[in-house]
Amino acid sequence: MRSREYDLEFRARSTRIRDAGTGLLILAGLLWGWCAILLTTEYSIETRTGFEKECSARLFTDASTANEGVQAGDYCANERDWPEALAVLGLSVPVALVGTALFTTGSVSLRLSGHAQAMRELDRLAEKYKRESQQSEG
Repeated sequence: MRSREYDLEFRARSTRIRDAGTGLLILAGLLWGWCAILLTTEYSIETRTGFEKECSARLFTDASTANEGVQAGDYCANERDWPEALAVLGLSVPVALVGTALFTTGSVSLRLSGHAQAMRELDRLAEKYKRESQQSEG
């Protein structure tokens, strides 16, 4: 395989790796958004008697339905609990780490390939200049 073909294949592979990392970073961002929605939005539940009950958001509640629910006979405490939001947040961490690693690897590989190509071009120009200067002297 010629060096140009290898370099093009290397760049295509690096682009795919970088794009996979971008996709994982977008997925991690969506997971963070989901966690934020779980913590910041109010929600309603249906009680055993069939009525709708409004519950406060987990993050913005201060001694309200979400925190005192079980003691007051409220259903809100059991509906949207911290472990679900933390599980989503915990799942996003390895996704973000792998995405960052892939994105960085792909980006650095592309930059190094571009640098190597520039160095080959400079070497070729230097050789050409050297030959031309030798011919003009002789």
